[in-house]
Amino acid sequence: MHRLVAGLAAFVALALVPAALADGPGYVSQGGSGVLAANRETRYVAVPAGNATAIERVRVRGGSVVSWTTLDGFWGIPSPTISQAEGLSRDGGKLFVVNGGLGSPTKFAVIDTRTWRVRDRFTLKGFFSYDAISPDASTLFLIQHVSTSNFNRYVVRAYDLRSHTLRRGRIADRTQRGWVMEGAPMTRTTGAGGRWVYTLYQRPGGYPFIHALDTVNGVAHCTGLPWTGDQTPMWNVRLTVRDNGKTLAVHWKSGKPWLMLNTSTWRLAHVRADAAGFALRWLLAGAAAVVILAFGLLVLGRRRLPRKAAPVPL
Repeated sequence: MHRLVAGLAAFVALALVPAALADGPGYVSQGGSGVLAANRETRYVAVPAGNATAIERVRVRGGSVVSWTTLDGFWGIPSPTISQAEGLSRDGGKLFVVNGGLGSPTKFAVIDTRTWRVRDRFTLKGFFSYDAISPDASTLFLIQHVSTSNFNRYVVRAYDLRSHTLRRGRIADRTQRGWVMEGAPMTRTTGAGGRWVYTLYQRPGGYPFIHALDTVNGVAHCTGLPWTGDQTPMWNVRLTVRDNGKTLAVHWKSGKPWLMLNTSTWRLAHVRADAAGFALRWLLAGAAAVVILAFGLLVLGRRRLPRKAAPVPL
């Protein structure tokens, strides 16, 4: 009975923790699906362990725990959006975890995924959350929450992991100095090589926008999206990098296209339905249906033909 109660308590904790901390830019999650390794065979998941947190490597097939380490206190896998966990370096050798909480200071730990030892720790004064990491894992990009009354107000900062210093200034779009960073991240995608990270933000009372972060040069660009009214449907929008990184497709979860963003000029273009292609698809589908119908009638006709009478012996 005690095991059942403990199991139910753990299940409730795993179910509630991600939701409790999912309010605005930057999330910390325990339980759930965690972050998927590059080989797609294992996942890294944080789970509560009394007054500590276990960081586990779990097999995708079967769900068995391969290895783990334990950290005192409440820690979680960073989730830049409510549904996408990250925190692994590009080579898969480092896992960044965050000490959960809605306040200052913010604690980070770096776990070596090969030895399962904590290879680094650092603490920042203020309320920060994970945003992205450079391909060589030398720079950690952070969301710094700058308002206690509006959790969606933030600035992007860069932390040098080699010198352990928070770089001065913010990472912002220098071409739009009047742009106020405010919004809730809906979804994101990363370009080949891990250099560019594109995040779609919902911004109630304003325009939704795409934040493009160059994690190599430490620059960013923001592009507002044409939208009026309730932004709740933005939850169903997805981002896909195409044309070798030259285009960012903004489309619906169903696959229906919406916008195309040129990542060289940052110009948006509406995707128009291909009327000719649409008509051709319907024509081919109709032709296929006619062929199938004709074949079915032929088979049915053959079945109904009268059999030849057997010869009568004289």
